[in-house]
Amino acid sequence: MEKNKAKQKSDVDLQKLEGDEQAAASKMYEDTLKEFNEGSIVNGKVLEVRPMEVLVDIGYKSEGCIPLHEFGTAEDVKAGDQVEVLLEKLEDDDGMVVLSRKRAEQQKSWNRVVDTCEEGSILEGTVKGRVKGGLIVDIGVDAFLPGSQVDVLPVRNPDELLGKKLEFKILKINKERRNVVLSRRELLEERRREQKKKLLTEIQPGQVRKGVVKNITDFGAFIDLNGMDGLLHITDMSWGRLNHPSEMVAVGQELEVTVLDVNLEKERISLGLKQRLPNPWDDIEAKYPIGTRIRGKVVKLVPYGAFVQVEEGVEGLVHVSEMSWTKRVVRASDVLNVDDMVEAVVLNINKDEQKISLGIRQTEANPWDLVAQHYAIGARVKGTVRNFTNYGAFVQLEEGVDGMIHVSDMSWTRKINHPSEVLKKGDEVEAVVLEVDAVNQRISLGLKQAQEDPWTGISSRYQVGQKVKGKVTKLASFGAFVEIEENVEGLVHISQVSDQHIQKVRDVLQPGQEVEARVIKVDPVERRIGLSIKAAQLADDEFKVDDSMLEGLRPGEDLVDLAGAFDAALGVAGQSPEEWHPGEKKEQPPEAGS
Repeated sequence: MEKNKAKQKSDVDLQKLEGDEQAAASKMYEDTLKEFNEGSIVNGKVLEVRPMEVLVDIGYKSEGCIPLHEFGTAEDVKAGDQVEVLLEKLEDDDGMVVLSRKRAEQQKSWNRVVDTCEEGSILEGTVKGRVKGGLIVDIGVDAFLPGSQVDVLPVRNPDELLGKKLEFKILKINKERRNVVLSRRELLEERRREQKKKLLTEIQPGQVRKGVVKNITDFGAFIDLNGMDGLLHITDMSWGRLNHPSEMVAVGQELEVTVLDVNLEKERISLGLKQRLPNPWDDIEAKYPIGTRIRGKVVKLVPYGAFVQVEEGVEGLVHVSEMSWTKRVVRASDVLNVDDMVEAVVLNINKDEQKISLGIRQTEANPWDLVAQHYAIGARVKGTVRNFTNYGAFVQLEEGVDGMIHVSDMSWTRKINHPSEVLKKGDEVEAVVLEVDAVNQRISLGLKQAQEDPWTGISSRYQVGQKVKGKVTKLASFGAFVEIEENVEGLVHISQVSDQHIQKVRDVLQPGQEVEARVIKVDPVERRIGLSIKAAQLADDEFKVDDSMLEGLRPGEDLVDLAGAFDAALGVAGQSPEEWHPGEKKEQPPEAGS
């Protein structure tokens, strides 16, 4: 019996011991579960490397599988390796834990950034990609760099920054959303302000500084002097002519420039590029004495002349008045084009104003220098009618030499109102030289002087009382003109047309009508002949000149001047203010400046 009791007690003790062990084991298991929290980083051991995944034991009731690519390749991991993984989920549908090595690395990096950095901190990062609105920068974790914060100036090609390691300033850290916003612009601006202060304390006029072309405008270029910008004006880029700064510099180009002026109050710096080279105007008078013949290129045309490049940085002006001895050039573009190569002679130099006056016509002989020898006064010459003015016709005597026939020298017998009444363009004419003015480049010609004056001996051919026949040529309110021989006309006053009283001459006479009249007055001095159709009806012994017949033919009256009277009747205007008569001087145009 005692033996049975001892056995029963032993069984009870054993059961109690087993229960205590189970309780302890259960408690240990429960404590183990408490150590595994989703989202935490835990240590694990690689149990097996499979073709597509890695089996990892974290000491939990089940293992987890991690994609192989999170380790790299099969060569980068082996069984027995200790790794840190992120516990994403304690149990999936298959009862396995869900682990991630990649997210564990990201979490560690994030923790490291949060622990070591704060807003305003400066750190390095590598630009790894583009996203909408900016760039992604690897600073251990992916951070966002807005496009407006990339640089102090808009970046035209952000792809050029990809893969570059740069410094950034942390603008914002959002721990809840786990993102970081960076700025490179603020960092650059801060450093630029410091550089600007330093630059303004050091820079002085006359210094030579290196800079980079930052921006180009129509009036110049802004040069980054590593601290602030200076203006390189277009007029200080080259000693020569520039149409636009882009002909001389390009954005991003590095230059050595001379500091011309520093305005500390306005924080402005003026720069020069041409000052790095010798000024070609320094010895201009020695290089190009007056009278020197040069060859240059037309670089610019203006209405009053052409600018010719003598050498780099030196231009001279050929005024339109200095382009031809014989042609009246109105606009330079009528005879020259940009880029034409021309020969010219230096006429004048103004070193202080950097101006040179040039002449193209001086490279040729002046045909007017020999005009006086070729065209003596009184000589008969031949030429071609080239052009008309209101007061005469220009006749080309030779290339570059014209003479003018004034309307008053076109006919002995007629008052010519316009040269087209007698001549046509292209007509070959013979004339007499009346005057030569080589200085003003004028030759006065006479057309009528080359012909016999029909009024010579008029008194011997026509006497008072003589009957003549002729043809009516013109009608006026005061009478009719009758041609009695070639180029000789007489006037029949309205009172001498008929015995009957007439109101209008055209009621009785018509141009072209043949009439017979009697000469009632001959005045060879004033070139006038008075006629009477009415007196032709009288017998010779009955004809007698009385004062009534001479009405309207008295000397000094407008009606007596036959041609003048006719012109007055037609309302012919007076002499043009531009009319030039032989012997008159015409004011020369002012000398062209450069």
